[in-house]
Amino acid sequence: MSTRDLFEHSLQEQIDREAPLAARMRPHTLDEYAGQEHIIGPGRLLRRAIQADQLSSLIFYGPPGTGKTTLAMVIARTTQSHFITINAVLAGVKDIREAIQTAQEYRGMYQRRTILFVDEVHRWNKAQQDALLPWVENGTVILIGATTENPYFSVNRPLVSRSRIFQLKSLTEDNLRQIALQAIRDPERGYGQLKVELHPDALDHLVNVANGDARGVLNALELAVETTPPNREGVIVIDSSVAEESIQRRAVLYDKDGDAHYDTISAFIKSLRGSDPDAALYWLAKMVYAGEDPRFIFRRMLIFAGEDVGLADPSAMGVVHACAETFDRIGLPEGRFPLSQATLYLATAPKSNSAMGLFDALSTVEREQEGEVPTHLRDGSRDKEGFGHGEGYLYPHAYRDHWVAQQYLPTTLQGKVFYQPSDQGYERQIRDRVTRRREAQLAAMVEGTHVAPPEVLTYSPTDRDRDRWLQRAIGNVGEHLGRRRDWVLDRVGLERHHLVLDIHAGTGLLTWESIRRVPEGGVWALAPDEDAAGALRQQAGRLDELARPTVLAGTIAQLPDLLAACGDAAVRFDAIVGHNAFTHGLAGDRARDASVLADLLAPGGRVCLAQVLPKHTQRIYALVDLSGLPESLGGRITAAEEAIYDNPDDGWVNWDLADLESAFRAAGCGQITSEVETQVTELLVTPALLERWFSTDPGGERPTYAQHLLRQISPDELSRYRATLQHACLNQAVPWRSRTALILIGG
Repeated sequence: MSTRDLFEHSLQEQIDREAPLAARMRPHTLDEYAGQEHIIGPGRLLRRAIQADQLSSLIFYGPPGTGKTTLAMVIARTTQSHFITINAVLAGVKDIREAIQTAQEYRGMYQRRTILFVDEVHRWNKAQQDALLPWVENGTVILIGATTENPYFSVNRPLVSRSRIFQLKSLTEDNLRQIALQAIRDPERGYGQLKVELHPDALDHLVNVANGDARGVLNALELAVETTPPNREGVIVIDSSVAEESIQRRAVLYDKDGDAHYDTISAFIKSLRGSDPDAALYWLAKMVYAGEDPRFIFRRMLIFAGEDVGLADPSAMGVVHACAETFDRIGLPEGRFPLSQATLYLATAPKSNSAMGLFDALSTVEREQEGEVPTHLRDGSRDKEGFGHGEGYLYPHAYRDHWVAQQYLPTTLQGKVFYQPSDQGYERQIRDRVTRRREAQLAAMVEGTHVAPPEVLTYSPTDRDRDRWLQRAIGNVGEHLGRRRDWVLDRVGLERHHLVLDIHAGTGLLTWESIRRVPEGGVWALAPDEDAAGALRQQAGRLDELARPTVLAGTIAQLPDLLAACGDAAVRFDAIVGHNAFTHGLAGDRARDASVLADLLAPGGRVCLAQVLPKHTQRIYALVDLSGLPESLGGRITAAEEAIYDNPDDGWVNWDLADLESAFRAAGCGQITSEVETQVTELLVTPALLERWFSTDPGGERPTYAQHLLRQISPDELSRYRATLQHACLNQAVPWRSRTALILIGG
């Protein structure tokens, strides 16, 4: 090593020793990293990508002190790629070009990829971001950007579209305690070589005021330790008074041009809309504390008074306007009183958004090109004699209550409703009055009275809207399956980072949509056998390697062993979903399977199932009129088929929703909510289907329909029944009814 290298190495060691505590305590490995389990916990997509060294371009987005730069440093220590760091505040296009040149050299000479970490990437202007784009696109560099601003607004769209975005959340109090205690105990990077006594109440204060910011708690701890002399025993005592001096004012994340600004005002308005005065005052206080312009808040409250209170309390607009005028006269700090008054008035006022009817009307104007002014409403002062404009208009003040039933909408929009009065506050009175008048107008239109006369010398085509008629859509299997899929995945509440287990993957009905909904998480698919698993893996081959589901083959009972075999024994799932996962099996199997799934759920996880209830399947005897058969035969056929589903020894078909709920309740899965829907689809009765129903071949695992019937009717009677069914239904589409339970468990 040259003298210069030795000097630079010594200088770097000195810089590392003298670096602030927050810099010294940066984790070196994923196991040291605190927080953000939703993106780097066991089984998460990002952790798998880091461990496999298969990173694509990434953008880390989150508040200060949540570990964005630290996570990039962990990746730098983990990956085999060359790692370059740039700070967007200090670097420009020249630095980008130098980084690209270095990346090309490493790629050409050493066959190594280059990861370019850009801290505060949102600070770059469009030209600087555009200069990087081609090299990200052709794979010369893998970008890792860190930003406190929403990348969808602060980073160029082409760069965003080529990157995976991971949102980091503020650290929890437990995370901050872990970080602080680790700094106290670490002998190399922290204060483990000193005798430091950190009182619990002091730690609570540091953690509380740091407000989820790891850098904040470490900076305060460093100040406390470095400025507190040791006592006679050589112990540095950090009590509550020292902690309060080290960090006194909570740092509130609030950027007037950033996400915090828009998110907080959004929370404020939604709290007003939800009539929650406590929440509204809290978000108002956060804005005032952070220095938000009160005039901006008043402007939003004036809009709210018209949009969300409206005619439910017509005084709301005046009250907020008066409070805004008062604020302009008195200013701060006393101006907080009119701010609070306006907030409380709006939060407690009755609500109506009937003013939104204007936007329905605007939409109609955009679509209805032929909506001309009716003849009787036109200005008759110029051409009443020539064209009849104004003819037939009824002057409301000439009638009782200053109102008369006549039509004011264009002919093509007769009966169209834009204004929907609420039943809140003052608008309740308006609603009753408007409803009665609309009924009178409708009656007048139907009876032909007070309808605008046709326009003189003109012709208008017949209104197509009046000729519309309702068509009953014929249900089909695909439609029902799509609805069930959406119900399951909507109710289970998937988030982008969730881990999902599909316990009866089959054709992948839930698997593929789950993959789309959890791009930063992961999906495991349990296929019933190797054939189905192979088909799923073949379809998954079209996806990027990291996006592919982990496909398992077996039963629910085998899941723990299957997960262990692929190295995922520690994975716990945020969501477990299934479509007809419990169709086959006995009561004991359902209880065992529910227990297995309960053990695989993460805290707060949910199970959501769509399950056809076999006890309520379509009865074949109901497809045909049995009255042509002897009375006793029709009754015995009916009894024989019903006995299939009432057999206490046949756990495959004799169970109902209550049995499935009982199994999960016994497994301790928490709250269970369910609903049952009835589907009617069309079934084509083919010769093959009839043969399957009426086969008497005993070779199958379970008795056929015919074998069940033969317990109560003779072979000749079975043949007669088949002939009747064949005559009525063969090659015909018949309605096939079934009942599906939609079940949400836990959460």
